[in-house]
Amino acid sequence: MTDLLSSIDNLQINTASAIARISLALILGACVGIERKIKGQMAGLRTFSLICMGACIAMMLSIYVCQETSGLQRADPGRIAAQVISGIGFLGAGTIIQMKGSVRGLTTAAGIWIIAAVGMAVGCGLYLLAVVSTALVLLVLTLLERLEKRVNVGNESRTIRLKVKGIVSSIRPYEEVLSRYGIHLSKVYVEYDYEQDVTRLNLVILIREHSDFIDIFDALHKILPTINISISNQADLS
Repeated sequence: MTDLLSSIDNLQINTASAIARISLALILGACVGIERKIKGQMAGLRTFSLICMGACIAMMLSIYVCQETSGLQRADPGRIAAQVISGIGFLGAGTIIQMKGSVRGLTTAAGIWIIAAVGMAVGCGLYLLAVVSTALVLLVLTLLERLEKRVNVGNESRTIRLKVKGIVSSIRPYEEVLSRYGIHLSKVYVEYDYEQDVTRLNLVILIREHSDFIDIFDALHKILPTINISISNQADLS
């Protein structure tokens, strides 16, 4: 038993250490993957497990090639593994979704990047570092998310676009409605169309993430006869 543990803890790659490292990478990747899947993300248990295992294997290959050819002291064990960091960016980009008015998947993309680093740490034999890092990743994804919601950190800039019948003479009623829902109005862009007798309003606001806009839209609609109303990201003012 002592010989087995010593073999697993050895920096050089052997059968026992390789099996132990890839198994640990599987477990750590699965832990983060389960959390992502619970949140409804496309990249989940299988994706994170495979990424962590793949990064671990790449790191072990780097070490193994060096130890079998020119020795660890004279070679560069990080040459193969270095490509994992840049290559994993393609997978991360695939999880980012551009939706009308928002971008989703950034947290999952960051999770993919860091779980690859965890896999590389396991491949190097840094077991404690890998386990602690995984625990901290889960802490960030769970507890810090709750803290964000509690202290109202997750504000984002949006633009509410309205097309209103008639010429709007005062923006005050809209400010009062937004204030009632805890929304900060930062800028207002107004376009008058006297020929069609309509006003186009672009209200740039700061609002909490995942807010429900149904009640907000209904309240804004009741101020003046409204032809249409929509919300988009701040840059979309066309």
